[in-house]
Amino acid sequence: MKREISTTSDGSSTLFVPELDEHYHSVHGAIQESNHVFIDAGYHFFKNSEINVLEIGLGTGLNAWLTAIESTKKSIKTYYTSIEKYPITEEEIQSLNYPDLVTTNGNKDLLLKIHKANWEGFTALTPCFFLRKMKQDFKSIAFKNEFDLIYYDAFAPSAQPNLWTTHMFSLMFKALKENGVLVTYCAKGQVKRNMKSAGFTVEAIPGPPGKREMTRAKK
Repeated sequence: MKREISTTSDGSSTLFVPELDEHYHSVHGAIQESNHVFIDAGYHFFKNSEINVLEIGLGTGLNAWLTAIESTKKSIKTYYTSIEKYPITEEEIQSLNYPDLVTTNGNKDLLLKIHKANWEGFTALTPCFFLRKMKQDFKSIAFKNEFDLIYYDAFAPSAQPNLWTTHMFSLMFKALKENGVLVTYCAKGQVKRNMKSAGFTVEAIPGPPGKREMTRAKK
């Protein structure tokens, strides 16, 4: 798919896909959205010293990068599996400005390491953050009771409705451990009903800038 670089309202980069009329992140602020939805409502929800995370959609690597930074700050051993069928290009990676906006030692190198890490096996990117990238279709995953937390960051239901079905959320439910949590920016009624049909307990919580609500679902 053709992709274009775009700047969101908080000054951070995202990618735009004209074919789908979709941005990879909120136009109201890519970093703001990722921090609010995935870090604050997801990663910080747990008090564990070790956590297993599944991300649906590596994309720009923003969620993985922010999680890696948090894992170091809080000394949380984090095993992070990210599914991505269409990795971004070297040119697109170089155009991302996240390290210029979040000042943490070594964070620019860390973003590059995320994108250059080998596929399939776990790679230690820091003493606390272990990344496994898997190049496959979301619908083909078959994990069971493996993850504490899922970042569900697929394109919106209006663009790819087949990724927001009861079947997809059943796969997510199976992938989570008991008491595991899924977080997503999407708060559409049908999506929440599909989550409930898959077995989740669904909670609507305040959304990031530009969105009234987001969703946190528990197994």
